[in-house]
Amino acid sequence: MHLAHVQSSPIIVQLLIALPFFIAIIFYIVAVIVSNLHKKQWPHFRTICWLVGNVSAIVTLVGPLASLSHIHFAAHMIGHLLLGMLAPLLMALAAPMALLLRTLPVNTARTLSRTMKNPYVRFISHPINASILNVGGLWLLYTTLLFNLMHEHILLYIFMHLHIFLAGYVFTIAFIYIDPTPHPYPYVFRSLILVVALAAHSILAKYIYANPPQHVPVTQAELGAKIMYYGGDAIEIILVYILFYQWFKSTRNSIHTKTTISSS
Repeated sequence: MHLAHVQSSPIIVQLLIALPFFIAIIFYIVAVIVSNLHKKQWPHFRTICWLVGNVSAIVTLVGPLASLSHIHFAAHMIGHLLLGMLAPLLMALAAPMALLLRTLPVNTARTLSRTMKNPYVRFISHPINASILNVGGLWLLYTTLLFNLMHEHILLYIFMHLHIFLAGYVFTIAFIYIDPTPHPYPYVFRSLILVVALAAHSILAKYIYANPPQHVPVTQAELGAKIMYYGGDAIEIILVYILFYQWFKSTRNSIHTKTTISSS
C-alpha cells in the first residue's frame, strides 16, 4: 500500500478528519451539564457511550493506528471496525438527539422535531437505503479503484472516512431506535433487512480474502479480511441483540397492556 499524498502531511490530515469528533465530545458534555440544571440527571451510561464512541473514532483517525493504516491493510481494517461500526453503535446508544431536544428551548426543539419528519430524513433512514449506503459503499470501496484513489487524493481520503462513519451511524439508527424516531418501521421488516445487510458484509470479507484490493499484499488482505469478518460479527451480535431485546420488550409491553384492558 502506497499513500504518498496522504503521508506528506499526516498530522494535518488526521487532525482535520478527527476535529468533528473532538467538537462532538465538547458539545455533548455541555448539553449534559445544561440539561441537568433543569431536568433529571442524564444517564451516565449514555455519556460514557458517547465518550467511548468518539474516542474510538479519534483513535482510528489520529495517532499510531491512523499512521499504520496507511501502510498495513490489517490496521486499516481495524480502523474500519472502530470508525464504521463500533463508534456509530456506541454513539447511537448515547441518544444525542434526545439530549439535544431536551436541552434546546421548547420552540427550537419543536422546530427540530418537525425537521426530522421531512421526506429526506425518512428516505435516508429507511433500513434498505441505509444498508445500501453503508454496506454498498464498502463493496464499492474495496472492489473498485476507489480504494487506491482514496490513498492518492487527500480530499477523497477525508470524504471516504467521513462517509464510512456517517453511513455506519445512519445504518445503526435505522435498525435500533434509541433516539426519537418519526418514521418507525416494523421489527419483522427491520430484522429481515438487517440479516441481508450483515450477510452482505460477511460476503464482502470473504471476497476480500479471495480477491485482495489492488496493491494490497495477499497476506495482508487475508488478515484484514479475517479481522473484518470476525470483528464485524462481534459488533453485529451486539446490534442484533439490542434489536431483538427492543422487540421482546415491545411485545411484552403490548401483551401486558392487552391483559390490563381485558381485566378491567
